[in-house]
Amino acid sequence: MVRQRSRPVTLTDVARRAGVSVATASKALNARGEVAPETRRRVLQAADELAFQPNVLARGLLTGRTRTIGLLTDELAGRFSIPILLGVEDALANGQMSVLLCDARGDAIRRQHYIRTLLARQVDGFVVLGDSNDLRPSLTRQIPVPVVYVYGESDDPNDLSVLADDEHGARLATEHLVSLGRRQIAHITGPETYRAARDRAATFRRVLTDAGLPPVAGDPLYGEWSQRWGRHAARTLLTAHPDLDAVFCGNDQIATGVANTVRELGRHVPDDISIVGYDNWHEFASDCQPPLTTVDLNLQQLGETAVHHLFAALDGQPASGVVRQPCRLVVRDSTGPPPPRLAL
Repeated sequence: MVRQRSRPVTLTDVARRAGVSVATASKALNARGEVAPETRRRVLQAADELAFQPNVLARGLLTGRTRTIGLLTDELAGRFSIPILLGVEDALANGQMSVLLCDARGDAIRRQHYIRTLLARQVDGFVVLGDSNDLRPSLTRQIPVPVVYVYGESDDPNDLSVLADDEHGARLATEHLVSLGRRQIAHITGPETYRAARDRAATFRRVLTDAGLPPVAGDPLYGEWSQRWGRHAARTLLTAHPDLDAVFCGNDQIATGVANTVRELGRHVPDDISIVGYDNWHEFASDCQPPLTTVDLNLQQLGETAVHHLFAALDGQPASGVVRQPCRLVVRDSTGPPPPRLAL
């Protein structure tokens, strides 16, 4: 008796099992935004139950796409690159696409080489990952496929850039301290050459002005993105302004340094001085004593958002300008209201 080969599972089978049209099943499996979450869940469950395997090669021949994306970065080892890359990879995997990663390490010649290499591999599009939330020269004129910039704004307004909203993050941090009843608030941050540092500092001033509060020490203290700078700046501030009762720090490293110095000088966090950091860098925020209230940039979601915009461009719906993704405040033990004053 001849054993018949089992028929391969088709997209029609998946659609029938999920109770949707073939077009809807296709959109759900390709992570298109027009599908309701519950419908997408049913389609993905049906595909899993049927062990559906899309014929990627055939689909590529029909569409002229390789279903690969080139990701070009200048600093893969940087603090922000890996979480964003994970978000990019997750979003591409949901769309059954893959990523080719190239790290130019800040070298213009290497960058040009990688652009040519990725184009030779016929990638469908590019995600260009910046090493700071700052302006960078556009590469789009050299790249004949859709490009989205993430964590680094292209200097060409016709490009699309997806950024963390530093003004929003600084507002969350400063308003949190004001809402706790803190009135003597200072800001210690990184180099003034960083756009992110300037944006956060400007928002810090606006929030305090709206609350009728002058910032302690007048202007923000600009320095390094380091614990050492946080320790030095905190000692300087507390010597000159012993009534200081809160500090908004430009990153978690600075905030950890500030917390260390506050303790060394015999003050208590958060009772005497509340401290807010920035970045929600787990190694610092969780190990700080006490654990650090901080602003989370939602970096993984930033990568996912960039890919969704790239998908839209590949579908013939490109966008331009700047998309600023809101941050969130993660409240831990380094902030709290001042203790009640004892009546005399």
